[in-house]
Amino acid sequence: MKKTFKAAAALGATSVLALTGCSGASSGDDAEKSVTVNAFSVMEAANAPVFEDFTSTPEGEGMSGSDFLTSYGASGDQSRAVEAGAEADVVHYSLETDITRLVDAGLVESTWRDTPTNGIATSSVVVFVVRSGNPDGIETWDDVVEPGVEVITPNPGSSGSARWNILAAWAHVAGNGGSEDEARDFITSLLGNTIALPGSGREATTAFTDGSGDLLLSYENEAILAKQSGADIDYVVPPDTLLIENPAATTVDADATAEAFLEFMTGPEAQADYAQSGFRPVVDDVEIGEVEGANDPADPFPTPEELFTIDDDFGGWGEAADLYFGDGEEGNPLGIITELQQETGKVGEE
Repeated sequence: MKKTFKAAAALGATSVLALTGCSGASSGDDAEKSVTVNAFSVMEAANAPVFEDFTSTPEGEGMSGSDFLTSYGASGDQSRAVEAGAEADVVHYSLETDITRLVDAGLVESTWRDTPTNGIATSSVVVFVVRSGNPDGIETWDDVVEPGVEVITPNPGSSGSARWNILAAWAHVAGNGGSEDEARDFITSLLGNTIALPGSGREATTAFTDGSGDLLLSYENEAILAKQSGADIDYVVPPDTLLIENPAATTVDADATAEAFLEFMTGPEAQADYAQSGFRPVVDDVEIGEVEGANDPADPFPTPEELFTIDDDFGGWGEAADLYFGDGEEGNPLGIITELQQETGKVGEE
C-alpha cells in the first residue's frame, strides 16, 4: 500500500519561490546526451534509480544510466574540486555553503535557489545509528554524552553531514533554553566521546558497520540504506533533531538536458525514488510504498517531537558557517565548533 507524503507536514514550512524557466532536452533526435553529476558521498546509491527513470522522460530520451558521469565524495571536498576545475553539470551537496562557494567562483548562477523547493533536492534528519537491539539504550542526546559511549561522526572540516550532526547536538541545548556556555560544554562532552572523525558520511558509516564505536551520528537515509544493505544495526530518531536540507544546482555551462534533470530531481517520480533510499521528500503528494530498512516501513518518516532548522534556529548557513565552522584564516576568528575541536584535539584525519 502506498503512502502519500506531505513534505510540509512532516518537515515544516519551506520557502516556495517561482520556478525559473528550464529549457527542454537538446534539440535533434541524434544528439548525444550526457550529464556530469558531482555530489556528496551518500547520493551514490540513491541516484541510480533516478538516473534510470530520467531516461524514460522526453528530455532523457536516448540516454542510458551510463550517460550519467558521476563523482562522489565528502561534500566540501567535492565542491572544492569543482572550484578547482573538475567537470560538473549538476552539483548536489550536503550544505548550501558548498553551492555558494561555486557561486562566488562564477560557476553557478546566484539565482540557483529560485525554484519551488528553494534549491533543495533531498532532505533527511539527524539520527543515532546504534548496534542491533540498541544494547546501550541510547534514545536521547543526553545518552550520547554519557561517559564511555564511543561515538563516530564525520569530520566537520570536510563533511557536510558532520556539520548537520554537530549543529543538531548544539540545538538540543541552545534550542531548549540552554546558554551558549552550556551548549559548548555539551559539544565538548560529545567530542570527548568521539573516537573517530572519518572524512565523509559514507566513510563514517563504513567504520561503524565494520565494528568501531557504540553510536554513529548520521543521516536517517544513510541508516536506512545501511539496513537495506544488510548491516546489523538499528537507528533512533531522537525526540529533538535537525532538519537536513541538501541543495542542488546546475553549473553555468550546463546544457538543457542537465537543466531538465535538475528539475526532474525534485519532481514526484524522482522524490519517490529518493524516498526508497531513505530520503524525506521535499515536495508534497509523493506516492511512496513501504521503505525497506525504515523502523516502520509503512510509516518510514515519523515527525520528530521537535524539529530544528538551519534557517529558523541558526540564521541560515550564511551566518552559521563562519560562526560555528570558521577556519581562522586571513584574520577571521575561529568558529565555535572549530575552536572546540582544537581544544579537545578532535580535529580529524590530516
